[in-house]
Amino acid sequence: MSYFNKVLIANRGEIAIRIMRGCRELGIETVAVFSEPDRNALHVKYADEAYLLGAAPPKESYLNMDRILKIAKSSGAEAIHPGYGFLAENSKFAKYCEEEGQTFIGPSWKSIEAMGSKLGSKHMMDKAGVPVLPYTHDGVKDIDEAKRVAKDIGYPVIVKASAGGGGIGMQIVENEEELENAIEKGMRIAESAFGDSTVFIEKYLVKPRHIEFQVLCDKHGNRVHLYDRECSIQRRHQKLVEEAPCPIMTDELRERMSESALKVAEASGYYNAGTVEFLYSEGNYYFMEMNTRLQVEHTVTEMITGVDIVKQQIKVAADEELRHSQEDIRLNGHAIECRINAEDPLNNFTADPGKIVRYRSPGGPGIRVDSGIHMGYAIPPMYDSMISKLCSWGSDRQESIDRMRRAIYEYVILGVKTTLPLHHAIMRNSHFINGDTHTHFLQEEHIQKSLGRYLREEQTRMQTLAASLRGGKEAAAISAAVNVYIQQAKEQ
Repeated sequence: MSYFNKVLIANRGEIAIRIMRGCRELGIETVAVFSEPDRNALHVKYADEAYLLGAAPPKESYLNMDRILKIAKSSGAEAIHPGYGFLAENSKFAKYCEEEGQTFIGPSWKSIEAMGSKLGSKHMMDKAGVPVLPYTHDGVKDIDEAKRVAKDIGYPVIVKASAGGGGIGMQIVENEEELENAIEKGMRIAESAFGDSTVFIEKYLVKPRHIEFQVLCDKHGNRVHLYDRECSIQRRHQKLVEEAPCPIMTDELRERMSESALKVAEASGYYNAGTVEFLYSEGNYYFMEMNTRLQVEHTVTEMITGVDIVKQQIKVAADEELRHSQEDIRLNGHAIECRINAEDPLNNFTADPGKIVRYRSPGGPGIRVDSGIHMGYAIPPMYDSMISKLCSWGSDRQESIDRMRRAIYEYVILGVKTTLPLHHAIMRNSHFINGDTHTHFLQEEHIQKSLGRYLREEQTRMQTLAASLRGGKEAAAISAAVNVYIQQAKEQ
């Protein structure tokens, strides 16, 4: 069956390549778009056609809706896949595509808009019978009223931006004295980041787990879930490690949570791939939000179900009905994803863009690498710091952990600091191995303090690799950087 002849991918890096691979398997030509710094990026080389968007700033390139639509038309593309980030959850862009006769590979703009408001979506889910945490039903307008509501809910509470995402503007409030300042600060951040100053208050769970369900829905009313993922290990509300299925999931809990996830999709009139996120604590779960796009961690769900989510997105956008019933989808083994970011985990996760001077990708049984980098690639400083996704699959969770450990050992990225040492430490932590994690895992377990041992173990190997580089000055520079990093670890 022919779905589209040509698809434009309005994104960059590893996710652009991932989508292009799905298109190639379906016999669909691909169009890449790129900013000036990405002129020689892998996704540009992989596509059948590639067009310059503009200068480095996202507003002049990957967020330039007019330019993207113009390229789509001139190239003959019939559909646009936004990936994640940038325009992926922008209801205005989805609507713009519809008005210009372009198929948006994702949900309807109405669903994006409905679920884009944290406050509005909570109202909708509350009405649909999906569990939600106690919250202020309207945006905060009066400080005294907010104090009364917060007292009724019970401290600690969290102040959130209604239009927010990525943890931007979230503030934990322990007592009434902190509330007024948190609300005022939250409103300023929300207005600056999202153009909407609305904030609300919600009960704060101290050590919850972050559990999410992947859903897949077509335009004909068919809906299935692709099981659950555990995403509790985070820094600054950004996920670092994801796994599927959730290690504490029971059949009874999965039945209840998956039913709620499908209710969310039904209530919002949802089609295409989406993710329903819950907080879980002491036997209870609560709707947090729905991500109306492809998730970074879709990889682990694909590995345990055998369902290619990207190709399913394209087929649904082409108006095809789902071929899988819920009974057809079976769990097989366990998968883990580690997000490899160009960040220094010993320096508060400060971004570390720069040139990769040595690169070797891992492989072998059960290993998947989704990446847009290579030796000699210069990581630009103006985009997200995630440069690669390292995934492992095993017949059970322990085998998946063992394979991830091996893959981390095999993975060589020199020239920039990355989160590989942190992932090495996590994979050896006894609490992680036992599946005992929560959203404050990194802070409580002091994982970073165990990096020193790993870095000392790696010193000889990294120095040898550095010495093998051409040019004594370059080798010496890498060696010096390694020594500084190891010294930092010793001082933690």
